[in-house]
Amino acid sequence: GFDPDRVSELDFKSLVHPEDWPGLRQAFKDAVTSPGKQMPAVRARINNAGGQCREMEGTFTSMLRVPGVTGVVLSLRDLTQLKAAQSELHRLAFFDPLTGLANRQLFRDRLNGVVHRSRRSGEPAALMYLDLDGFKRINDTLGHDAGDELLKQVAEWLRGCVREEDSVARLGGDEFVVLLSRVSGTEAAGKVAETILRRLCQRVRLNDHDVGVTVSIGVTMIPHDSEDVGTLMKYADLAMYRAKEMGRNNYQFFTPAMNIKAARRMLQQEELMTALQEDRFVLHYQPKVDLVSQKVIGVEAFLRWHHPEKGLVPAQQFINLADETGLIIRLGEQAFRQACIQVQALERAGFESLKMAVNFSVRQITDTGFLDLIRRVVTETGVAADRIELELPAELLNEDPRMLRELLVALNDLGVCLILDDFGKGSCSLVALQQLPLDVIKIDHGFIRDIPYNVSATDVASAVIALAHKLHLTVVAEGVETMQQLAFLKSAGCAQSQGNLFSYPLDEDALIGFLIRQYEKPLIS
Repeated sequence: GFDPDRVSELDFKSLVHPEDWPGLRQAFKDAVTSPGKQMPAVRARINNAGGQCREMEGTFTSMLRVPGVTGVVLSLRDLTQLKAAQSELHRLAFFDPLTGLANRQLFRDRLNGVVHRSRRSGEPAALMYLDLDGFKRINDTLGHDAGDELLKQVAEWLRGCVREEDSVARLGGDEFVVLLSRVSGTEAAGKVAETILRRLCQRVRLNDHDVGVTVSIGVTMIPHDSEDVGTLMKYADLAMYRAKEMGRNNYQFFTPAMNIKAARRMLQQEELMTALQEDRFVLHYQPKVDLVSQKVIGVEAFLRWHHPEKGLVPAQQFINLADETGLIIRLGEQAFRQACIQVQALERAGFESLKMAVNFSVRQITDTGFLDLIRRVVTETGVAADRIELELPAELLNEDPRMLRELLVALNDLGVCLILDDFGKGSCSLVALQQLPLDVIKIDHGFIRDIPYNVSATDVASAVIALAHKLHLTVVAEGVETMQQLAFLKSAGCAQSQGNLFSYPLDEDALIGFLIRQYEKPLIS
């Protein structure tokens, strides 16, 4: 960029980076003393006419005895773009492009280095595996752009929670890892985990929505738990899943028992997949009674696994695993289809007015294909939509209000009955109760169980029934097992009830027999 006619006026030293000037000068001296010899390449940072630093590489050639030259020639080529390209390739190979954190490959290299150092010195280190709670739901409801913004924010928060010598990496999706290169012990590692929980447990604004963020953390100690990089990653992951099982938004240290549990979990997951393929799941049905007419007005479907060795396995023993692994989507469709077919079987048997209630988890309901699933199965089975009741878990009210309202309105337009299950369990928005197109609420069986011996339980049940009446909602009490409970519910104005007092969940044949008998004699005497 310089004027060739004014090269002789340039102060070469001022153009060369101070650190590179000695080497450049020495290379010149070597060339002067070695006429005609090919000199090694030399690199230097040299400013151009605009004052910008360029990465240069070249060689000196002594041509002092060459007529017309009589000097030392320096030939340079500009490596700036090549160096930038190499730097970008390095960044892409070892850093996450979204957050700028180290990626899986670079992190494993760093973890390997810390393991070797810890093994030699005996000084402990700690590995943490972090997973954002409910991130998939944010992606599905607010879009991937909002999810990306959240991940970048989380990366910044994590950087601020650790020391400069520690490492933070993103493994993919919403999975992060933190490597504490030196810690005094488990107590110090726990304090860092608590710092991360406090920092990340807050609300962020994404696409005009306030979103709550929490994280589950698994911690494994180096070298106490293992000196193998792959094993340490596995142990931290197992501890993180334990944190999720303990209610999320907490941290757990790895214990050997987790390894045994993980092996059992993998075996059960394989068994679940096989059972799905072999259609080993059946439905049992618990009658629901109208407390005024004392007649059965519907049934609730309960899923059972027909295990070849254990017999009938209740849903409580496998439904959480199915939900966590995603198998719940296929399993839920299978169960819903079976329930719709059973409605038609009951009609052919002469029970034309009974309704069928089917339970769904938050993961199923927030799946993008849930509405299409309900429409498709209702259409394919030919069941009347008003004979179907969808039981929705109370924690669903913590989801994005706009998304939830759109979904429930669409389901309501389809003609199905919407039941809010386990009301009173956990936090529940009364505003949502008023704004959403719900038809029925079910009082959580935990309150029913303590009636009439627990005054608090009876007060809550009475308040829920009164509130439901104000909102023009039908109230169902589940888990009724004693005549005292039943007497209280009738006096409080509860409309419907179900529980072992009336009947345990029955298979298809037993249900038909029960329905025939209840027409001959009242259920409540």
